[in-house]
Amino acid sequence: MQFVDEASIIVEAGKGGNGCLSFRREKYVPKGGPDGGDGGHGGSVYLIGDDALNTLIDFKYQRFYKAQNGQPGMGRQMSGRAGDDLHVKVPVGTTVIDEDTLEVIADITEAGQVVMMAQGGRRGLGNIHFKSSTNRAPRKTTPGTEGERRNLRLEMKVMADVGLLGMPNAGKSTLIRAVSAAKPKVANYPFTTLVPNLGVVKLGTHEHFVMADVPGLIEGASDGAGLGLRFLKHLTRTRLLFHVVDVAPFDESDPVEAAEAIARELTQFSPALAERPRWLVLNKLDLLPEDEREARVAAIVEGLGWEGPVYRISAIGGEGTDALVQAAHRWLTEQRRLENEDEAVAEREREMRERMEAESVARTEARLGRKRKRDDDDDDFDDDDYDVEVEYAP
Repeated sequence: MQFVDEASIIVEAGKGGNGCLSFRREKYVPKGGPDGGDGGHGGSVYLIGDDALNTLIDFKYQRFYKAQNGQPGMGRQMSGRAGDDLHVKVPVGTTVIDEDTLEVIADITEAGQVVMMAQGGRRGLGNIHFKSSTNRAPRKTTPGTEGERRNLRLEMKVMADVGLLGMPNAGKSTLIRAVSAAKPKVANYPFTTLVPNLGVVKLGTHEHFVMADVPGLIEGASDGAGLGLRFLKHLTRTRLLFHVVDVAPFDESDPVEAAEAIARELTQFSPALAERPRWLVLNKLDLLPEDEREARVAAIVEGLGWEGPVYRISAIGGEGTDALVQAAHRWLTEQRRLENEDEAVAEREREMRERMEAESVARTEARLGRKRKRDDDDDDFDDDDYDVEVEYAP
């Protein structure tokens, strides 16, 4: 299945039914009076989180979603039937943005979470409501109101506990294959990973966590170079980052410079995300002679001035991976315990997530703003100003 993490849709609620203008007409009942019923309310449009979905591809093929209109009122004081609500399933981890105002409407983070996107129109009133002592035969009704219509942008961010960060070909996909049942494509060339991959790391009964592998970053990713800008947002849902560094790059580049470039891109994309706990994972040690490994590790750690946890692994052979995931599981378990027991820790986590979400949305706004400017420039383009023949391929 194709991975799609962004989509634009239109949602429209149903129109309310009109009120009925009617008078009672029965034999032996003279001057029966008004009996026009009310219309039915229009249906509303809701989004509902579904953890069985992992892509927004369906919204690429169906972009318009409309709830049912309410039926008009009828005589004999009969109200019209209300329009059915429309429930649209979206993946858990979907952020909903109003494309017209660039306002974040909702953040769907749990399965079964329901959020109203468009309010159905209100019903119209029949003429029975306008009867009075001075107006015994009212001919007044009210129409149903239109339902809301909104242009929405859906952005899905994978829900994971641990995110893998690093240059292309650093071994992130190999690592997630080694510790989980995920089977992302691996190959001996950069940009093998084109879409995020999720893997469940199981350590025992009811003991597991979710790891996310996103496409590798390059310098300039925060400004749109490569695939980084599009997929860096997926890391904003994680609690812990593994910074995977290739200790023996095939192009003989400096691992320290590569790691520092990634750190800069992370900070430029989201300063809050850069504050997340980050562990240095030195990969591909099997490519170095045993007597050179410790010296290479020490040089990288010293060059980075790294003070956090450091793990030495060879993902392709599984060397050191068990200690890494065990440590991550202990850290995640302790973090959740602290959040449950200490309200101050929980509040800091909420503030951190809000900051990351705001920075991610700001990036989206800037990108949409640039796109709109390009679209406006295209609208201003007049091909009559150029005497060029253009031949289109069939």
